Amino acid sequence: MNTCRSVPDSAKVAYVLKRYPRYSETFVVSEILAHEAAGLDLQIFALYPPLDGHFQDIIAQVRSRVTYLFAYDLTGIALWTQFNDASRILPNFWQKLEVAQAEEVNHVYRAVQLACIVRQQGFTHLHAHFATSATIVARLASYFAEIPYSFTTHAKDIFHNSVIPTKYQQLLNDADAVVTVSDYNLNYLQQTYGSAASRVQRIYNGLDLQRFLFAAPYPRNPKILAVGRLIEKKGFAVLIEACKILVDRRISFTCDIIGTGEEEANLQRQILQSGVQDQVKLLGPRPQGELVQHVQSAAMLVAPCVVGRDSNQDGLPTVLLEAMALGTPCISTDVAGIPEVVRHEKTGLSVPQHDAISLADAIAHLLQNSKFGVQLATQARQLIEQEFDIHRNAAQLRTLFRAAISVNPIVT
Repeated sequence: MNTCRSVPDSAKVAYVLKRYPRYSETFVVSEILAHEAAGLDLQIFALYPPLDGHFQDIIAQVRSRVTYLFAYDLTGIALWTQFNDASRILPNFWQKLEVAQAEEVNHVYRAVQLACIVRQQGFTHLHAHFATSATIVARLASYFAEIPYSFTTHAKDIFHNSVIPTKYQQLLNDADAVVTVSDYNLNYLQQTYGSAASRVQRIYNGLDLQRFLFAAPYPRNPKILAVGRLIEKKGFAVLIEACKILVDRRISFTCDIIGTGEEEANLQRQILQSGVQDQVKLLGPRPQGELVQHVQSAAMLVAPCVVGRDSNQDGLPTVLLEAMALGTPCISTDVAGIPEVVRHEKTGLSVPQHDAISLADAIAHLLQNSKFGVQLATQARQLIEQEFDIHRNAAQLRTLFRAAISVNPIVT
């Protein structure tokens, strides 16, 4: 869908997100803050307002303007009025509209809104997160406004049963650049989509390491910490099962699980039925500032991720990166890209998914070998500094943006 364009003097980037802000998507906020620190002219466009009742404190640091692309009225008259207005702003709009005939009307409506805004305000690039509705809207807006677009694809948008391969391939084909967040994802995409995925690049999510200062885990209280949405793929049911095994072995510990989600009632029921309510607590969501304190007071962070029954899985959980940066030893599983950061007996401990006995063994090993935990934590911090610095990784993204703009400049 690319068209001929002229080169702009400077980059002006529109970040397209399904919902903003979101409690669980701190990696997007960190990326935006890194762009802002580098002086990138950036604005956020969200398809929907937030639903979360809690937000991470770093959201308040974002300076970029946020615009919501509402679809209030999708009746024929409203659409016709919007399309008539758009035809005066967007070149050859009526001819281009055919490309949207198979799309949901709310996506088309928002894409036309976005295209008009970016065309009128001189944006030079669109970047979306997740290969779902945000990228569908970015793709259409890119075509209507004649500016390039790119997207970052993560995990659920790659592996979930709801992914439609032909639709995903269309997004890959039309994007001027595509990023994914692990080598595991990259290999999967290239094997699954062949030449359509030949231009996908791996750029890890990152952290602002000035905000995550290392503290070596010299003997701490025997507290296990787990953080994440309370959903199947996080594997917290396996962790509770492992805690039951530890109690039966008469090992002293506590386990705090931070987060909220649809599995909360089931997990609380499992805690009570297992008789581990004195050891295991569900603490609900916590702001990131408080979360840092929880992480650095724990003997370990456990992320017992699994592949869900719907094929949903974590790509590379941000909480692992944060804990490793902060100096807390980590235990996780062999799911997706996790082994790229939790390297067994080097930067953490890895166990098979769904294996409560192996998880209990790994937890017990760290509880009983604090010097080993210090060694793992030190080596993990080194890896984070080498591969997961958000300022370095966001600079790689901006290089992609500039390359896409130079190849596909704007028509004037």
